Amino acid sequence: MSLPVIPNAAARRHFLDRHALAEGPVGPCAGEGLAALVDRIGFVQVDSINTVARAHDMILWSRRGAYRPAALKRALEGERRLWEHWTHDASVLPVGLWPMWRARFARDEARLHRDWRRFFREGWEAQFGTILDRIARDGPVSSSDVGEGEARGRGGWWDWHPSKTALEWLWRTGRIAVTRRDGFRKVYDLTERVIPDGVRSVEVDTGAVVDWACSSALERLGFGTAVEVAAYWNAVSGEAARGWLAGALREGWVEEVLVEGATGARRRVFAVPGLAGASVPEVTGRLRVLSPFDPALRDRDRAEFLFGFRYRIEVFVPEPKRVFGYYVFPLLEGDRLVGRIDVKRVGAVLAVRAVWPEAGVVWGKGRVAKLEAELSRLAAFVGCERVEFGEGWLREYPAGWGG
Repeated sequence: MSLPVIPNAAARRHFLDRHALAEGPVGPCAGEGLAALVDRIGFVQVDSINTVARAHDMILWSRRGAYRPAALKRALEGERRLWEHWTHDASVLPVGLWPMWRARFARDEARLHRDWRRFFREGWEAQFGTILDRIARDGPVSSSDVGEGEARGRGGWWDWHPSKTALEWLWRTGRIAVTRRDGFRKVYDLTERVIPDGVRSVEVDTGAVVDWACSSALERLGFGTAVEVAAYWNAVSGEAARGWLAGALREGWVEEVLVEGATGARRRVFAVPGLAGASVPEVTGRLRVLSPFDPALRDRDRAEFLFGFRYRIEVFVPEPKRVFGYYVFPLLEGDRLVGRIDVKRVGAVLAVRAVWPEAGVVWGKGRVAKLEAELSRLAAFVGCERVEFGEGWLREYPAGWGG
């Protein structure tokens, strides 16, 4: 029996709708409204790079123009609607998901004990009790508050002093939690002082974790392979996801469909029931500047398949070998990724160095006007007084980059 087909345009729109990028960037984005948005997209990656704004702020602002960073700080540190931990990277999550992380805490404890003994300088395991006792007695600490007298390197990933390593281990394994950030530095407290009692009291068995991880991932993706479903939260193995999807298919909780990619190639995937025949969401024609770490783009292979958009972060690429730039933002217009922009906050100016249109995308006056309007909004968000375009800012698409 032939499988239902989701055409590429419909697939893109369903996916963007589930990531809150189909509608215009309006609506509440504080308190309960902010928590609901984070729950809808699943997670918001936290990253230190701040050429324009930090990743978590860009992700939320691109979906809700009224968003302000103070609202996220309140939701994390005061209201405790959200918390911070690890998915594929450090992320902001709905606090109600904390019980699902218990299995991950146990998994990471075994793995980090094994791996970190090989990578970090000795002495960090001996600091567990000392740090926990200090936090219990004196309150929250950051890495700069602990490790008096310990040898300190330059701060690179494998050059932490033992007490900083211990702090990170205690956080990754659930003993402590991030209670706030000072600037961008994490400040830790005992988990019971950060995560509400009603959340911590919830017990979830392994089967329920697998069920949640797979069903909630597919709900947010709309459709996906077993690899994509497992990778969404990075909470279960590929084997567990394949087993769950096979069972869900037998029970009718999911269905198999063919989804069409940007090149016309079709991929066999699992989908929420009825998606192939569902009404296709309307998508605003607004042009948006997206964070490179946007949840909709985190899976680079999926973005390339669906949108024909090949993106690689070049932060760690030596400058002479970069194709585009250090930190380049994707540009979304409607249901298409139409280009990428090298833009940076320089004092009171939002400086545009370059824009590269995607292959086949014409940048006429209308599209340029959309970009100018969006950059003006972005400038206001980050506190810049004006936008300036550098000479020769509209660049030719690099030959061969699209594959």
